[in-house]
Amino acid sequence: MTGIRTIGVIGAGQMGNGIAHVCALAGFDVVLNDVSAERLDAGIKTIQRNMERQVHRGMISVEQRDAGMRRIKPVTTLDAFADVEFAIEAATEKEAVKRAIFDEVCLKVPKTAMLATNTSSISITRLGAATDRPERFIGLHFMNPVPLMKLVEVIRGLATDQQTYETAVHIVERLNKHVTNAEDFPAFIVNRVLMPMINEAVYTLYEGVGTVESIDTAMKLGANHPMGPLELADFIGLDTCLSIMQVLHDGLADTKYRPCPLLVKYVEAGWVGKKAGRGFYDYRGEKPVPTR
Repeated sequence: MTGIRTIGVIGAGQMGNGIAHVCALAGFDVVLNDVSAERLDAGIKTIQRNMERQVHRGMISVEQRDAGMRRIKPVTTLDAFADVEFAIEAATEKEAVKRAIFDEVCLKVPKTAMLATNTSSISITRLGAATDRPERFIGLHFMNPVPLMKLVEVIRGLATDQQTYETAVHIVERLNKHVTNAEDFPAFIVNRVLMPMINEAVYTLYEGVGTVESIDTAMKLGANHPMGPLELADFIGLDTCLSIMQVLHDGLADTKYRPCPLLVKYVEAGWVGKKAGRGFYDYRGEKPVPTR
C-alpha cells in the first residue's frame, strides 16, 4: 500500500502542473502527460518558476528543487504510463473529457494501478463505474494553487475499496497536505459552499446591488475574506465556476443553484478570468480594472 513510487498526472495545466510539482518534491517519480508538446513545455516552465519562488522564500533548497525537476518526465503519449502505479487525471471540468481520458488510461496502465480524478464537482461513483476498475478509483480534489494550499478532499465512490482509500490518504499525507473526507455528492464540501457564494456575488452584480469593486471590497473588509468573490472567480476561471454550478443544479435539482445569467454571458464571451486576460476584471493593463 505504501510502496507507490511512480505517479502519472494527466494534464499539465494549472492543476496538473501543481500536482506534478508537489509529487516530485515529495520524492515520487512523476510522468506528466498532456496532448501537446507546447502545453507540456508551458507546464514544466510553470513548475520551474514556482519551485524557484520556493527556493527564494526558503521553503525548499536548491538541491530539493533540482532533484524534484529531475523526477518529472514530460510525455505526450499515455504509452509512457506502462509503469505508473497511481494515475491522477487533472483535465478540464467536463465529464465527457474525463471519461475519454480514463478509457485510454485504463488500456495503458498496469491492471493493478489505481486511478484518481481531481474533479471539483463530478460524481466519483459515476466516473469510476465507467472504468474497468471502479474499486481502485477515487477522487482527490486538490485546491488551487496546489503548491501552497494545504487541503485535499478525498472522496470515495460507492465501489472504492479500502486499500485504494488508504493508499490515496498515504500519498496525500506524504505531500504534506491535510486530508478532508467528503461524501460523493455534487461539488463535495468546498465547492458546495464556495460556488453558491460566488454565484450569489454575480447575481448581486447582475441586479445592480453593487459594482465589481464594491462587492469585492465589502466581502474583504466586511467578512474578512482575503480575496473578493469576483476576484476569486476570475482566479479560479469563470468557465470552471459555471461548470460546477451546472453540476450542482443538475445533481441536486434545486433552483438555488441556478447559474447567474451574467456568469453564463461572460463565459460565452470568452471572458473567463485571469487566464484569458479578462473576466470581472481586465488584466491586460498595469493593474486589474473592473469590467462592470
